Parts: sequence; C-alpha cells; structure tokens
Amino acid sequence: MTPSPQSKSQPASLPSSKPRILTGDTPTGTLHLGHWVGSVKRRVELQTTHECYFLIANMHAFTTRAEHAADIRRDSIEIVRDYLAMGIDPKLSAIFLQSEVPAIAELTFLFAMLLPFNRVMRNPTLKDEIKIKNLGETYSFGFPLYAVGQTADILAFRPTGVPVGEDQVPHLEMTREVARRFNQIFCGVSEHAEDADHEKLGGTFPIPHADVGAVGRLMGIDGVNKMSKSLGNAIFIADPPKEVQKKVGKIFTGRKTLTEPGDINNSLFQYVDAFILDPARVAELKDRYARGDNLGDGHVKQEVADALNQLLEPMRERRRPYEGNDDAIIDILRDGCVRANRVAEETLAMVKDAAKLSYFPRRLTLG
Repeated sequence: MTPSPQSKSQPASLPSSKPRILTGDTPTGTLHLGHWVGSVKRRVELQTTHECYFLIANMHAFTTRAEHAADIRRDSIEIVRDYLAMGIDPKLSAIFLQSEVPAIAELTFLFAMLLPFNRVMRNPTLKDEIKIKNLGETYSFGFPLYAVGQTADILAFRPTGVPVGEDQVPHLEMTREVARRFNQIFCGVSEHAEDADHEKLGGTFPIPHADVGAVGRLMGIDGVNKMSKSLGNAIFIADPPKEVQKKVGKIFTGRKTLTEPGDINNSLFQYVDAFILDPARVAELKDRYARGDNLGDGHVKQEVADALNQLLEPMRERRRPYEGNDDAIIDILRDGCVRANRVAEETLAMVKDAAKLSYFPRRLTLG
C-alpha cells in the first residue's frame, strides 16, 4: 500500500472559540478555476482565523445522478484531492461527507416543515439548474428537496458565515429564512429582531451571512456562460500547463483586429483582472486594449496563461502525493466526519430540545 501523506492524522482541536464557517461542493468531478475564485480561495484565507467545516455533498449528487453511484463515490474522493491541492489543510479544517453526518438528514426533514413548497420552487438557483441540466419535468422529488437540504447542511454547524459563489447566494437566503423562522417559532425570538441579535435573544441559530469571493461568477472559455464542467468551458485545477495554454487560447472575445478598440469588460479581461497580480500591468493592458494600441487577443491570452500556470503549479505539486492514494483521502474524510458529527449532533440536540422532540439523550459513534 502506498504510504499515506496524511495517514492517521490526529483531528485538530475543533470546536474552538473562533467564528465558524461552513461551505461545500456537490461532487461532479475535478474542481475548476471558477470554484477557486468564487469560494475556495476564500476558504484557504479563512482557515487560520476561523473554525472551518467543508462538506462534500455526496447525497445531493444523487438528486440527478442516482444511477451513477460509483461515479459519485469516485468524484467525492477526487474533490478532496483538489481541496488539498488548492491549500485546504485537514489539520486546520474538517473535510467531511454529507452521507456520514446523519443529523443533516434529520434536520432536513424538520426544516421542510418550515418552508412552503412554492417558496422552495421559487428559488432562482433551483430554476436555473432545472433549465441548464435540461431536467424538464423529469427531476426527482429529491431534486427540490436538496434546496431544503442545503439549509440543513449549513445550519447543522451554526456558522456565522458561508463562503459561496455568487450563484449560491439565493440558497443561503433560504437558509437565513429557515433560521429566523425556527428561532421565532421554537425559541420565542421576535419577528422584529435584528439578525445579529437572534442568538443573544435565545435563538438556536445565528443568521449566517454570505461571504462571496472576489470573483463571484467566472465566465467560461466560451465567453457566454459561467464556467462549468457540464458545459465543457472549464479550466480545471488539475489541467497540465499545455492544456491550460490551449484552453486560454479559446477564450472568445469577438474582437477582429489589433487596432480595433477592445471591450475591457469582455470575458478575457475578467481573467486579466482575476489572475494577473500586478495592478500596473493590468492597467496598462486595459489601456492599450481599449485604445486599439496594437495589442491583440493572442498576446493578452499568453499573459493570462502564464499567470494561470504560475498559480496552478504549486497546486499540482500539492496534489501529486495523493494521486492514486485513496487510503490517504479516506483517512482525512474519517477524521473530518468525527469532527463534523461532534458539532452536528450538538446542534441536533439543541434543535430537538427547542422543538420538544427530545425524550432521552443519544450518542453517535463513528466506527
């Protein structure tokens, strides 16, 4: 067996007195640059100052891929490799599987009673996914339920903040509604209370805020849609240098000549803003491009590709020890699930006490 880079690591001393955050991803394969700038970069920044829980939403993946269970398992392991590559440290942050935290499922059932069905179906992110994934009327009952499940994913950990991409903010607003409604119905918090006051007024849940990354929505290389694996317009964290160069070369701008004034609000210059770190160089490129000063798309794309490969090379290095080493990933997930269940079970006990559902104590153990 290949030695585990993280074998039998000891769980970090969580929970702590630090402010807590929770966020995660549905496993659909390797992560891409949109994930990095939208949320993961922010997670890496926060993990030294916050108590961090990062969820692999493998049960949510079943809402549209139930017939591909083996693929979901593979993707759940693969996404952890990308977390580690991008700089998530399992000694600082708990990385865990949704399916191994039973309190989430119990909370989902209860929270479903606090949300009108029409409210769930009005969620704009849910509507967008039905359209983008071409689900029509064929989606499972579990598909809209996953929007409720996301509220349980979050509130099980009573976080103060949730690092998310821009498209996930509507899901978080539903979470905030559930937290307020629970606190009002079961904890006696006034409906006129300020969000910041809910806990000190006796509420079980803080009202979490969205922590959107510097680039809330990164355009894909097609120049039309948000970066997405399913749309084939993504640059992946694990892409080798030549593949990155090739994909950047495909970024569509519609510009035809070197002397034609260019639109610095196009998709190419979103990459310039996001990934070229020298502000003076960014300003120079924008000025020349906007004036049509003999600066072609090809030159700008080369600078973007160079910047991306400079960003990604340390990630590739961190990823290599975990390639083909599923045992190391399972060890990390096991430790993360122990930490996650500690907090989620505490939350569930608080919820059951408040809702008069507690009849005797219980203890969850992870084998």
